[in-house]
Amino acid sequence: MSATFTPDDTDDERTDERSKPWVRWLFLIGVLGFAAFWIWALFFASKEAVNRIGDRGWAARAEAICVRAEAEREALTDLRTLEQPTPADIAERAGLVDAATDVLERMLDDVVAVEPSDPRGREIVPMWEADYRTWLEDRRRYADELREAGTNLAFYETSIGIPISEKVATFAGDNEMPACAPPTDL
Repeated sequence: MSATFTPDDTDDERTDERSKPWVRWLFLIGVLGFAAFWIWALFFASKEAVNRIGDRGWAARAEAICVRAEAEREALTDLRTLEQPTPADIAERAGLVDAATDVLERMLDDVVAVEPSDPRGREIVPMWEADYRTWLEDRRRYADELREAGTNLAFYETSIGIPISEKVATFAGDNEMPACAPPTDL
């Protein structure tokens, strides 16, 4: 036996396609919405950084403080290669981490000693400071772990969706203060 198709079978298929015009409209609306979003995002949306504060004098002052601290921290650099580090070598490294963290702590204290003059700055600088202090606590914890373990360990920092150092660095970058970003010295 062979299957035969009657004209009624194909008419049912065409009727099903024509009876759902809302699917085509829904697709068309989706495509237009997608195109409208990208046109807005590329040509009309604000390009201003979210973390940018209005007090540019505060940001310039902060950058100058951070540049001085960066030079002080670089003076602590120890570029020796240790093939088989001893617990004493690791304890010395922990001491360098603490010394560099002391420099960063003084730097942050000096930066936030003066409050920004604009409302946006007064709102977000304390959040940046809190994140920075959390990251500094992570460095202190790391130095203690080095001393306890006596071996070289990896540095793990607090993460709130993203590493906290990335949040701090984004604020510094948005405000043209690159020297205020957390160093990657560990």
